[in-house]
Amino acid sequence: MNGKAKTSDPFEGLFEDAAARALSRVGVVDVGSNSIRLVIFDGAARSPAYFYNEKVMAGLGKDMATTGRLNPEGVERAFAALSRFATIAEGMKVRPMTVVATAAVREADDGPAFRKRVEKATGLKLTVIDGEEEARLSAQGVLLGWPDAKGLVCDIGGNSMELAEVDGEGGIGRRVTSQLGPFRLQQVKGGEDGLKKHIAGIMKDLGKAVGTDHDRIYLVGGSWRAIARLDMERRGYPMTVLHEYRMTPDDVRETVEWIADHDLQKLRSKVGISNSRMELVPLASLVLRELVDTFKPKELAISSYGIREGLLYEHMSKSLRARDPLLESAKFTEKQMARMPGFGKKLYQFLSPLFPDSPPQRDRLIRAACLLHDTAWRTHPDYRADACFDNVTRANMAALSHPERVFLGVALLHRYRNSRSDSAMMPLFGLLSDEELNDAEVLGKAMRFGAMFSVKDPDEAGELKLSKKKDKLELSLTKTGRALFGEVAEARFQSLCKSMGVEGVVKG
Repeated sequence: MNGKAKTSDPFEGLFEDAAARALSRVGVVDVGSNSIRLVIFDGAARSPAYFYNEKVMAGLGKDMATTGRLNPEGVERAFAALSRFATIAEGMKVRPMTVVATAAVREADDGPAFRKRVEKATGLKLTVIDGEEEARLSAQGVLLGWPDAKGLVCDIGGNSMELAEVDGEGGIGRRVTSQLGPFRLQQVKGGEDGLKKHIAGIMKDLGKAVGTDHDRIYLVGGSWRAIARLDMERRGYPMTVLHEYRMTPDDVRETVEWIADHDLQKLRSKVGISNSRMELVPLASLVLRELVDTFKPKELAISSYGIREGLLYEHMSKSLRARDPLLESAKFTEKQMARMPGFGKKLYQFLSPLFPDSPPQRDRLIRAACLLHDTAWRTHPDYRADACFDNVTRANMAALSHPERVFLGVALLHRYRNSRSDSAMMPLFGLLSDEELNDAEVLGKAMRFGAMFSVKDPDEAGELKLSKKKDKLELSLTKTGRALFGEVAEARFQSLCKSMGVEGVVKG
């Protein structure tokens, strides 16, 4: 080894931890007013891997505001779905299942009878949670994806909307629930003017309850995701991953008006939103517009994580919650898919002199890239570079913004290819600045060199040193390194130096 100082090791993943392994398969069912979803989590405990995921738009809460009872058709659809989910869980040996029910079952006169029927027939015990608990679990779901989330979590369902504060340090503050779900709003009289007045009055009270001084609002729920997908369509946004998609208040206002001016069915067919979801979008749009006008956030962020992920978070120890979801996911992926698990850590240590001033947010991307650098090796060589890019930009990874996804993608693309000029992924490159694109290229070419320089441990073959003026990159070779530094390795080293704008010097 070259004697580099070692610091605390974020590469030491949780997968040898018995307590973490106990979380390897967790089943959760969320019985909402509109949808019922089964999720079975497996694998990377801190970064959820969806072993199984199924949703049924049962519409339990439809018309409940006027009848006081669960929708009869929705009851039968829900019962069929829950019977199926219980059988699936049994087949996958997931026991016990955590099943929670929210506003519809909580408030319906026949909610208790529905619960008894389900338990008797399927063995599933529905735990009915109140609005504040629903808000807390949704906030925990956001914290699973954003450990440092700070602002206001807003979860909209069919019959209710919850708000909860998150403080940036994993804490959850004030919580409140309301009846601003689209199913309830369908029953409000007075046309659009009446609806707007009704929504504004409730929103004002919500602002008093949780404060209006939140710079960011995290949006949880299918209606918000549908509106975000339509915002992407309006803006011609190049990526369709909804998790961590960002909107400004002006984006929201423009999209709400754009939705109102277009045929809903034509929009639905363009973006693939279901009929049952799309019919709630106009009402949800009015709520979102008033949310923006009342709370005046600087930014709104879409979270694909909510109550189900919040329940997974509930199982986690404090130390497990403190881990970086991105690095845990990358570590897990390397262990499952790389030819030589563990090499990513060695590659990072070898390349670290190239990035002496990297802030923590950039350093974690460098670590993740090194862990992922060899996970697409089974792909045909002609498509490997684009496959790497596509995999990481679409992957179910948490704590990763859209520009960060593209940064990782470009780095991994250059792990296998010198040029990106003819890449089919070019439209996504616009999410990065020219400087960020170059930094990603440098990282990729550094991995491209380091990964083939030594297949065992690059530190045993040589050491990289960037001059103080950052105008020279020196490679000092060991005896082993001199044997490994063939013409292909030399060409890759010089390509790296060219992208860095430095002179390459080889010693030894």
